[in-house]
Amino acid sequence: MSKPALLAFSLLAPLASLGCLPSGHAVTPASFGVVRSGAALEAVISQPGPVTVDTVVGTDWEVERSGLINLENPRAVAAHLTDGMEPVFIAFHALRHPTRGLYLVDTGVERALRDDPAHAFMTGLVASAMHVEKMRFRTDTRTWLAQQPDKPVGVFLTHLHLDHVSGMRDVPAATPIFAGPGEVTGRALQNLFVAPVIDAALAGKGPIQEWRYAPDPDGTFAGVLDLFGDGTVWALAVPGHTPGSTAYLVRTPSGPVLLVGDACHTAWGWQNGVEPGKFSADIARSADSLARLERLVARHPEIEVRLGHQALPRAAAPVAPVAPVAPVAPVAPVSAP
Repeated sequence: MSKPALLAFSLLAPLASLGCLPSGHAVTPASFGVVRSGAALEAVISQPGPVTVDTVVGTDWEVERSGLINLENPRAVAAHLTDGMEPVFIAFHALRHPTRGLYLVDTGVERALRDDPAHAFMTGLVASAMHVEKMRFRTDTRTWLAQQPDKPVGVFLTHLHLDHVSGMRDVPAATPIFAGPGEVTGRALQNLFVAPVIDAALAGKGPIQEWRYAPDPDGTFAGVLDLFGDGTVWALAVPGHTPGSTAYLVRTPSGPVLLVGDACHTAWGWQNGVEPGKFSADIARSADSLARLERLVARHPEIEVRLGHQALPRAAAPVAPVAPVAPVAPVAPVSAP
């Protein structure tokens, strides 16, 4: 399963291998991004950088804990975690690079979802399964963008789930969109229901540009990209939640900021080293990617971690030790651009 909307279709899960694509949207290779190694990232990670990061919460929300946290993980069992509704939020991050401009990481929530739900990109059964009725709106993406002195020059998606493209229709149509490889090509039966909604969010936008990862010779992550070639913003392949899930590491004036995306949704999951649950396409690989992220932060505790759907106190660190992991298979290896 991959998000609350999919829970409504859980009886169809055994047939997922017969499924369809998550979107019919066009895909093309990314127009920039330089292949690097994990060692190259870690060589500069602690140096202050020029990019600022603002996190904008679009709405408070509630979803099933069993999707956010793998309740079958021994640490979750030992903690006696049970299923139920977990408070979360939907947010996007605004990156401002001094020469490249404003980029969004994910998209927040569209204005119509609050003000005109009958004409929002997500309606009917999917809206019900996504618990839209539990959303308590703060800032819609259109209003926020109208207050900015400049328009976004790109959207970096952590992945292609509904709650991460839910503000896409408020983003100017000409804005390029970037995502990890496999986000548009992974097949599952539940996409029969979700794909039309994702396509509605992407309507009028250009092709999704896929990051061109190559094997990391250090095996730190499935792939490492220096997005602008200047060591300021990095894309890290963290597959598992979805095939192309991507985390972003940003060097800011006050230190490195790690945008985890849904490689980890919750503060409890991060602090206890427990991977996401039913919302992930591949729980085992999701656990592996989370372990790699936590090991990076353990080596560089100055990193500020911003999770997918909850806030993590700045001083927080993983409670459970993260075991060493073997080198990971690369995601869609290609030649360096």
